[in-house]
Amino acid sequence: MRDIRVATVQFQHAPGDKAYNLGRVRHFVTEAARANAEIIAFPEMCLTGYWHVRKLSRDEVEALAEPVPDGPSSRELLRLSRENDITIGAGLIERGDDGRLYNGYVVAMPNGQFALHRKLHEFVSEHLANGDRYTVFDTPHDCRVGVLTCYDNNIVENARATALAGAEILLAPHQTGGCNSVSPRAMKPVDPVIWARRHEDPESIEKELRGIKGRGWLMRWLPSRAHDNGMFLLFSNGIGPDDDEIRTGNAMVLDPYGEIIAETCAPGDDMVVAELVASLLPTSSGRRWLRARRPELYESLTRRTGQEQETRRVRFGD
Repeated sequence: MRDIRVATVQFQHAPGDKAYNLGRVRHFVTEAARANAEIIAFPEMCLTGYWHVRKLSRDEVEALAEPVPDGPSSRELLRLSRENDITIGAGLIERGDDGRLYNGYVVAMPNGQFALHRKLHEFVSEHLANGDRYTVFDTPHDCRVGVLTCYDNNIVENARATALAGAEILLAPHQTGGCNSVSPRAMKPVDPVIWARRHEDPESIEKELRGIKGRGWLMRWLPSRAHDNGMFLLFSNGIGPDDDEIRTGNAMVLDPYGEIIAETCAPGDDMVVAELVASLLPTSSGRRWLRARRPELYESLTRRTGQEQETRRVRFGD
């Protein structure tokens, strides 16, 4: 890997309005290109909308879905990538060749290549299927990139497997924060009154977004995915009202030591840009720990314990 300049975005999508959402992508791609970024990450399902999808019928979800790479959104991402000489990652609903629907994340590259990650731990809709493989690929920028979408990042084995496949940069698109978690010590909803008064009272909304409902929760675990596996990490997230929840943003870039090198706490659409210094990788703790692994001890990790459940049951506490 060489040094590379990257960007990550938080924005409030419009549910079901792909034209509007692609407009926001175009805006930030243009800004990132002006800032000489070579990779930009957008949030999970930001092109189709996210939380409202849980209420949709199969036919309604199908109507939002597109094939990849032949659908209009993928073609537009590839066009933007080529014209701005920047790799773009953005989330949508994919209509697979197998007839299933997936929470997909398309990475369009300026040389015409693309990668597609299907979320491994899907829960937002019963009509969306789980992906079944890791997504790690080489880019035209002399770096190797992996993708894990939202809940995928919660499972430590996923980050480790992605690193073992050679990922130097992890794209981590999310729609999180402000969730009504079943855990009494995890996220809780952001107060909509405080959100509505965010311009009159910026201090209160910052406390909501940066506290345990948002950034504070992320800081319990997200840096360890970068640190323990020796990867740079681009965290992209929604911000603002998403159906009946309020996303907390906090777009950030972390280095292989789990240190935040750029972040935003803005209560609205925003982008951060950072320089990834490749020389940090070889001697990072995670990279050295990977070399100290003893795979012969880890057979138990591949065996079922009998406690496994579908992600939807775990997420919603059924």
